Amino acid sequence: MRIVTRPDFDGVVCAVLLFNVETITEPVEWVEPSEIQKDGVEIRQGDIVANLPYNDKCSMWFDHHCTNEISSPFRGSFKIAPSAAGIIYEYYEGGFTRDFTELVKQTDKIDSADLTMDEVLYPEKYSYILLSMTILNREKQDEPYWNELVYLLGHFDMEHILEVPEVKLRCEKAIENNKIYKGLLMKHTHVQKNVAITDFRGLETTPVGNRFLVYSMFPQTSVHVKIRYADKEKKMIAVSVGHSIFNDHCRVNAGKLLSAFEGGGHHGAGSCRFHAGKADEYIPKIIEALVENG
Repeated sequence: MRIVTRPDFDGVVCAVLLFNVETITEPVEWVEPSEIQKDGVEIRQGDIVANLPYNDKCSMWFDHHCTNEISSPFRGSFKIAPSAAGIIYEYYEGGFTRDFTELVKQTDKIDSADLTMDEVLYPEKYSYILLSMTILNREKQDEPYWNELVYLLGHFDMEHILEVPEVKLRCEKAIENNKIYKGLLMKHTHVQKNVAITDFRGLETTPVGNRFLVYSMFPQTSVHVKIRYADKEKKMIAVSVGHSIFNDHCRVNAGKLLSAFEGGGHHGAGSCRFHAGKADEYIPKIIEALVENG
């Protein structure tokens, strides 16, 4: 039996919970939603897919993204909820050997962006938020770290985890990256009516940092669009859209909007990946929809 999930904090916690209640015999398969949507990963009988689109070859499925809802029967659970981890925790209620209540509560908070201004500006004061920011890099070479977090969160309390040398180093790096990221956001973001648009395609390396920071920097906007290259060869482009967590006037369902551009997500946040040759067609349409309805 294998867990197939995505490399973000919610995906990590999904794996933590599933390892605790199921007999998992293989390493976690870490994939992006677009890989499932485009049949870029082999899903097998016995796989538990979590926090990703459904695949009919899997044996169980857990998800909470509105664009992934299906009408056919399946084993597992789907509902619109703050996190996929919360759905798994509810599904197996009473079957865990450890109390994961606080971990799931924090995952709900982080994945649904239910944060205060202080938590956004000073994540170093909030252990779970800071830890989640160490999973910003989606490169495959980070898989050992994602797997380490799954083990640590499954066996130790947060105080112990933050003192593990690799975790401590990455937390310090995240704080440093956030400072650099703020400057790059300011330099590469422009405002079009209600939309803050960040375009990192002009940079050799896409910066990583606090994804909520932009909402504090451009409080007059209600939605943020981030554009970047998704691969080193610059053949694929990734676009993410997020409603401001401090200005709730955006009326666009981000996930449904991006489902028309090879992506998906939630009402308040979504992403898509497409060939760079489609950028001139896709990106203006995405921005236009947000400007007109945001």
